[in-house]
Amino acid sequence: MNVMPTGQQRQYATSTRCGTKTFLWGQRTYVMGVVNVTPDSFSGDGLGHDVDAAVARVLLMESEGADVIDVGGESTRRYDNRPGAVRVSAEEELRRVVPVVESLSGELSIPISIDTYKAEVARRCLDAGAAMVNNIWGVDPGHDMLRVVSEYAVPYVLMHNRTGHEYGDLIPDIIESLKVAVDDALEAGISPENIIIDPGIGFGKIADQSLEIEGRIAEFKALGFPVLVGPSRKSHIGLVLGGLPPEGRLEGTAAAVALCIAGGADMVRVHDVEAMARVAKVSDAVIRGWRPKGWAG
Repeated sequence: MNVMPTGQQRQYATSTRCGTKTFLWGQRTYVMGVVNVTPDSFSGDGLGHDVDAAVARVLLMESEGADVIDVGGESTRRYDNRPGAVRVSAEEELRRVVPVVESLSGELSIPISIDTYKAEVARRCLDAGAAMVNNIWGVDPGHDMLRVVSEYAVPYVLMHNRTGHEYGDLIPDIIESLKVAVDDALEAGISPENIIIDPGIGFGKIADQSLEIEGRIAEFKALGFPVLVGPSRKSHIGLVLGGLPPEGRLEGTAAAVALCIAGGADMVRVHDVEAMARVAKVSDAVIRGWRPKGWAG
C-alpha cells in the first residue's frame, strides 16, 4: 500500500473522535498533559505508585486546560541521555498504570491516553477506560499492538524512535520511516482518522537533530496526518540554556512549543499544562486565527 505517492500530499481527516471528545484538526492546538506513574521520570515528576497523587495532578491539569491526559508507567529517560532508567515488565507497568486509569476514568471529562509500547498494557488500559494509545516505538512493526488498536478503534500515536542517531538525511529518513509505519497501521485495519504521527523529538536524536526537527515540523504535514510533538523539558533545551535541569526549562519549552505550532503541530505533549496551554492559545491566535469565546477585540 502506498500511503502518499512521491510529490503528492494526502489530505488527512479533519477530525478524530477520542472517547467523548472530538479533535477538530487545524482549528487549534490540543494540549496533552503528561502524568508519569514511575519512580524515575527524566523530567523529575514521577509519582511512583501514588494513585491519589496522580489523580490529583490530572484533575489539576484538566482545570489548567489539558485536552487529553497521557499516563505512562515506564520512564523514557534513557532516550534523553539520562542514566538510571530500567526497562520494566508488562506486569510491573500494569501494576503502575491500571489503578490510575481506573481511578481517572470516572473523574475526567477529557480522554485518557496510555503511553506504552506493550500490546497487553494497551489492551488492559483500554478496558479500564483509556481512549487512546501513544506508542513511543510506533515505527516498529508491533503487529500485536496494531491488532489491539484496530480492535478498539481508538486514536493511535505513531512516534518515530530508533536505537542510535545516525541518519543519511534526518528529516527525509524520519518521514520515510513514519510512512512505512502508517502503511502497517492501515493494513492492520486502523482507520486513517485515528492515526497521529510524532517525529520523536529527543528519541534516537542528538540535540542538534531535535532542534532541526522543531524547525522543520511543516515538512511532516506532507504525510497527511495530524502531528503531535513532545519537546517538553527535553535535554536539548537544557543544553541550549547552559545546562539547566528539567525544572528550569519552562521558558525554553514555551519557545519550542510556539515554534512547533507555527510549523503546523496539531497537538503538544507537555508537563506544564497551564503555561503551555497559554502558549498554545496565543500561538493559535497568531497562526490559525483562533479566538476565545466572547472575543470583542
